[in-house]
Amino acid sequence: MIVKSLELNYFRNYKTLIIDFDKGTNIIYGNNAQGKTNILEAIYLSGTTKSHKGSKDRDMIRFGSDESHIRIFIERQAKQFQIDIHLKKNRSKGIAINQIPIRKASELFGILNIVFFSPEDLNIIKNGPLERRRFMDMELCQLDKIYLDYLAKYNKVLNHRNKLLKDIYYHPDLKDTLCVWDIQLMEYGRKIIERRNIFVSQLNEIVSKIHYNITGGKEEIFLSYEPSVKEDFYEQELKRVYEKDLKYGQTTIGPHRDDMSFLIQGIDIRKFGSQGQQRTSALSLKLSEIELVKKVTNETPVLLLDDVLSELDSSRQNYLLDNLKNTQTIITCTGLDEFIRNRFHINRVFEVIDGEVFHK
Repeated sequence: MIVKSLELNYFRNYKTLIIDFDKGTNIIYGNNAQGKTNILEAIYLSGTTKSHKGSKDRDMIRFGSDESHIRIFIERQAKQFQIDIHLKKNRSKGIAINQIPIRKASELFGILNIVFFSPEDLNIIKNGPLERRRFMDMELCQLDKIYLDYLAKYNKVLNHRNKLLKDIYYHPDLKDTLCVWDIQLMEYGRKIIERRNIFVSQLNEIVSKIHYNITGGKEEIFLSYEPSVKEDFYEQELKRVYEKDLKYGQTTIGPHRDDMSFLIQGIDIRKFGSQGQQRTSALSLKLSEIELVKKVTNETPVLLLDDVLSELDSSRQNYLLDNLKNTQTIITCTGLDEFIRNRFHINRVFEVIDGEVFHK
């Protein structure tokens, strides 16, 4: 799986851009705030319909414009795909695959599998559970369209239930209608828990070996999925927290409160790990994502590295780059010194200067 080329019109700080990528290692370098990350954001958006930053559509449109266009050409299993995304300021985005508009954004998932690695991901372990849930959801949505459907339905039901909980405070007679939402919440919630459990188990089989190698055999890591409620006890737990939910006007248990722990020699490194352990574990996690996508789809995902090498020491840099053979990698950085010094093989180099890209 490779991204062959990308075209941008009025996206972020780009007026127009056409960039052709190599199937190997692509370096995009330049000073800060020139537009390097915007290129990766456009690629990520083309595979997931979302910005990795969580930005709204209107915020990605170039200042002074009302709309933006992204066009990306992909090769996957000897098949060619063209994805067009039309961002609009005051309306939902339009998406077309091979020039045929799609009705649901979910139809896009699975065409372009992406693993995105940024300095923020190095903090995924020490940050709050929201980051770890987002990690599980974004990877699962790319690999499992049914999961994407369950997650969308769960979130919709959750919003309705939370609104009803707030309304009950003023209209107690609405209490009897809560069970309608509870049934749906449990239906989709159980399926999400089941699939997250399988996902973490699959990841565990891969991450343990990678982490062992990165640390030179010094550490063994184990990932543990921590659902806020067990599948078999969902109904009784909802009843148990009923008064609490009414008091706070929100649903206090369910997949939207799940977490994942990282254990090294049985110690939870979210709380007790050193910064080095947390960063190494985050690197292991990202490399495991690549291997899991390969295993599930029989395709190698595209790896996007956003200025992450400067955050890693030389040994971790070496391990990362040495394990990217046969993986299309697009890397942003502020300079080429590290690559030249370590004699890493680079297939194509681009320099970005104030929203313009120059092929070196």
